Amino acid sequence: MIASDFSFIIPVYNRPEEVRELLESFCKLEVSKTFEIVIVEDGSSLDARLIIEHFQSQLNISYYYKKNTGPGHSRNYGMERAKGHYFIVLDCDCILPKHYLTEVISFLEKNYVDCFGGPDAAKHNFSELQKAINFTMTSKITTGGIRGGDKEIDGYEPRSFNMGISKEAFLASGGFGNIHPGEDPDLSIRLKDMGYKLCLISKAYVYHKRRISFKSFLLQVYKFGQVRPILNKWYPHSKKTAYWFPSFFTVVFLISLLLLIYDFKWGLYIYGAYFLTVFMMALKSTANIIVSILCMPAILIQFSGYGLGFLKSTLKLKISRKPETTLFPKLFFKS
Repeated sequence: MIASDFSFIIPVYNRPEEVRELLESFCKLEVSKTFEIVIVEDGSSLDARLIIEHFQSQLNISYYYKKNTGPGHSRNYGMERAKGHYFIVLDCDCILPKHYLTEVISFLEKNYVDCFGGPDAAKHNFSELQKAINFTMTSKITTGGIRGGDKEIDGYEPRSFNMGISKEAFLASGGFGNIHPGEDPDLSIRLKDMGYKLCLISKAYVYHKRRISFKSFLLQVYKFGQVRPILNKWYPHSKKTAYWFPSFFTVVFLISLLLLIYDFKWGLYIYGAYFLTVFMMALKSTANIIVSILCMPAILIQFSGYGLGFLKSTLKLKISRKPETTLFPKLFFKS
């Protein structure tokens, strides 16, 4: 096989239909460089082998099946076997706009970095819930736009649903760790500590489908909250006051509810004003009243889930002397 300029690394776990949609988008890419696709099936019971065989006449695909060791190790597994000079890591539930690779190439040719991230967006045919959660995860009124906005950001910490890393940086860093979620900020922090430049490429966005419900969204953000204090412990210099905001938001909201016993309503008036602002911004952004309504419980779930997870993890780490892998066994894969 001829070496490619880019290798797309895609771990998969029981999502063959998402793989089909992603590969269909690869067929429509506007490209000026060669690329390969490396798909790593992470111990799936419902594999994508037949779907991949269907596309092998159109795309340069390498397919590997291995036992379940988690997404971080699976990405490393793929990069170790990739033939490209630059790796692009994607989640299998993403869809690429046709200009994606063109934007990446154009940026790297002018402003080379060894690691980049790109934003995620909702496609027009996504469900109302998918669009609401996308707004929740990307809006500056919620997470501060940490998943990427409309400007290039130096020092940005890429997320592994849409992340590029040079072969050199991968080999030097050893790639992703076995914590999950949190393997992407862990790698980003290590790369910055090693002196590599990281950046956001704002135009290199993906459509992130997120096969999710409110229940699974709560579990996801709760885990995000649990992970951050662990990363703060590993890398004290990475601590930010902003990480406490969801916990503060949640605690004050609960206090405001309790104060209703004493007929004190101003706390809830402030929260009401905030959620009204959320509704208006979502309506302006999506032009969909159902999506805008769903954004309000989605944001409450996001803040409360992350905030409670962050508080619980912080307290556990302060009180116990046990290692993180013992305190939070569900957050670590055994490679």
